[in-house]
Amino acid sequence: MMNKKISLLGLSLTALIAAGAMRGNAEETPPNSYAPVVAKESFQETVQRMSQAKPGIMKRQMNLLEERYDLSKKATHKITMSRGKAVQKGVRVRLPEGVTWENLSTMSVAEIHNKALWPKGFLPLPHPNHPEGGMVFPKFQIDEIKKQEGRDLTRFDLDYDIPDHFLPEFPPAIYLTTRLDLGDVSKGKVITNQNYYELFNGILNPKQIEGVRLLVTPFAQQQFNHTSDRRSLKPHIGVTCFDCHVNGHTNAATHLVGDIRPQQFRHRIDVPSLRGVNIQRLFGSQRALKTIEDFTEFEQRAAYFDGDPVIAVKKGVNVLERATQVHAMAEFEAILDFPPAPKLDLFGKLIPEKATEAELRGEKIFFGKGKCSICHTAPFYTDNLMHNMKTERFFKPQMVNGRMATADGPIKTFPLRGIKDSPPYLHDGRLLTLADTVEFFNLVLKLKLTTQEKDDLVAFMLCL
Repeated sequence: MMNKKISLLGLSLTALIAAGAMRGNAEETPPNSYAPVVAKESFQETVQRMSQAKPGIMKRQMNLLEERYDLSKKATHKITMSRGKAVQKGVRVRLPEGVTWENLSTMSVAEIHNKALWPKGFLPLPHPNHPEGGMVFPKFQIDEIKKQEGRDLTRFDLDYDIPDHFLPEFPPAIYLTTRLDLGDVSKGKVITNQNYYELFNGILNPKQIEGVRLLVTPFAQQQFNHTSDRRSLKPHIGVTCFDCHVNGHTNAATHLVGDIRPQQFRHRIDVPSLRGVNIQRLFGSQRALKTIEDFTEFEQRAAYFDGDPVIAVKKGVNVLERATQVHAMAEFEAILDFPPAPKLDLFGKLIPEKATEAELRGEKIFFGKGKCSICHTAPFYTDNLMHNMKTERFFKPQMVNGRMATADGPIKTFPLRGIKDSPPYLHDGRLLTLADTVEFFNLVLKLKLTTQEKDDLVAFMLCL
């Protein structure tokens, strides 16, 4: 009898332990600021698992984009980017059924919130695979770097999502504050470690040339490195600053910010242009880094590795020497100029004889009823501050493809000079066109602009 009781007791304890384990597995893993250092599966298992999941992940993301936006090609007549790529026109964000932009602009914030009428295209845009994150490059960038260097920026687990016609032209022009007489010094080429010397020797000083060399030199990064914890099929030397900021501009490559946890709250990043950093005083959409040197060092030490210094050491962090290397990189970045704006005077305002009636009307709206100039002050159209639009007033928090759509928080005021060259818009690229951007702020700021006023405002911004 005693043995039977002991046996039953043992069975009961085993059952309790098993039940506890099951409950633990069923519960969500508590938020953790750190990435796992030791992989739980082999690299081959990771490749197989993620490659098989890739079609479903990309289909889910593309379905989201189709649901949110009109993704067709509709070019603005006679308006192009600096090197001739067509600028996409029109509002692309889809509205809830039965609602017009005019209806929406007359509603109160509470009404839009309670009736769930905030357009889905105005919600935060998720990364192509938000739970995974990491750097993802447009195919044209991948193809060119592979052609020039043999370095493959393809990820085996996912692809870039936004269609090419909504992205900046490729390759972008390069304008230098020190040599305005040269115009575009890129000669239509993507600057890499294969051609930087021939293109800049005789134009830059030796320190600036060294800065360019470092900007086109690959260094290990979270997804592209030599360890088995990577997202490239082969061990990888890494990425360069100009893989995202191609030619000192942008190709709209995406990533997740490194300074927010947990994962579902991290913001997607639309890579900003480096043009005009000499007039900027804040760097990073939210980080409020104070100098371009701070930003350059931060990228290498932290952002490349999702803000995780432990993982950075594991994967091969490149600790730049600030007094020479960082300074050289920053010195070149500081001479990258905005593209020419022939319709603007010295104060960043339109020259009446060169502007159309629509552009002049748009300028009045920009500096008046539109309230744009409160933050985007001439001549460079930034106030070098951060502002919180509090868009969370308009919608209930919701999970979208692994991204918790909620408050954005304070975002820096990006310069609007050369804005037609830098689609898509807002810090995460959720606004595909300037017309989308106007509709967004018309609702957020309760401006009640007419259709004509919106069109005129876009016409003015295309002059910047």
